[in-house]
Amino acid sequence: MKKFIQQHPVLCYYILVFAISWGGILLLIGGPGNIPGTKEQGEKLFIPALLIMFAGPFISGILMNFLVDGKEGLQHLFSKYLHWRTAGRWYAIAILTGPVIVVAVLLGLSLFNQDFLPGIITAEDKIGSVIFGVGWGLIGGGLLEETGWTGFAVPRLRKRYSIITTGLIVGVLWGIWHFMIAFWASNYLAGEDSKIMFVASFLAFYLLALPAYRVLLVWVYDRTGSLPVIMLMHAFLSAGTIIFQPSSSGEIAFVWNLTLGIVLCVIIALIFIISRSHASQKTS
Repeated sequence: MKKFIQQHPVLCYYILVFAISWGGILLLIGGPGNIPGTKEQGEKLFIPALLIMFAGPFISGILMNFLVDGKEGLQHLFSKYLHWRTAGRWYAIAILTGPVIVVAVLLGLSLFNQDFLPGIITAEDKIGSVIFGVGWGLIGGGLLEETGWTGFAVPRLRKRYSIITTGLIVGVLWGIWHFMIAFWASNYLAGEDSKIMFVASFLAFYLLALPAYRVLLVWVYDRTGSLPVIMLMHAFLSAGTIIFQPSSSGEIAFVWNLTLGIVLCVIIALIFIISRSHASQKTS
């Protein structure tokens, strides 16, 4: 077993992530027979299910660093938490990228339909919405998830693959990782909306927008080597979507999630085109 783990560390990491996250949720809800759950079950168990889901990459990241590299692996992981010294522009990029892109997409779409206006504009408790979004992003998306995604998987995949390939591998699996809780809680999350539109919105965000954003995360990590920067960049995307997502759902949710994914893909393409152009100019 130890030899297999050493030879296939990333595969073992993801097996462990899904076993903890999906297996834990199944235990919580009483088995696959309760998928999808009722709206009442979703209201009661959604937060505990989220915490179990976050435990997957967090526990797996710590455990796999230890299983692969022993105490040195743990020391190296914990040292990454302290690797915060980098140029200030990277912190600006980490904090602003997600929210700015989300707001830009929504404001652009709102020129055609006011239902796309950022939710914070119509929210009754604006301060509470911001505090919840930022807090949830920092703890769940930033600290717990990135301990595994960037604290273990990304550096090992980058030894073999390009930034884009690494980003897509981690990004697609990151999106799929959300499937269990989303389909179990679909009656709670979708409300009165069409299930078809709920699934379409889910797929647009988790299988297009998130993989594209993960490529950006890998690109930034390549240039900073800073886990705190990546945690912030992840956290503020999560915060941005929570704070600014429109109050309307259904087709509105699908269109803005799809547009967000397309915009992120365009940004990635532009970054790599410009990077290659600069590299060719230096060599010529």
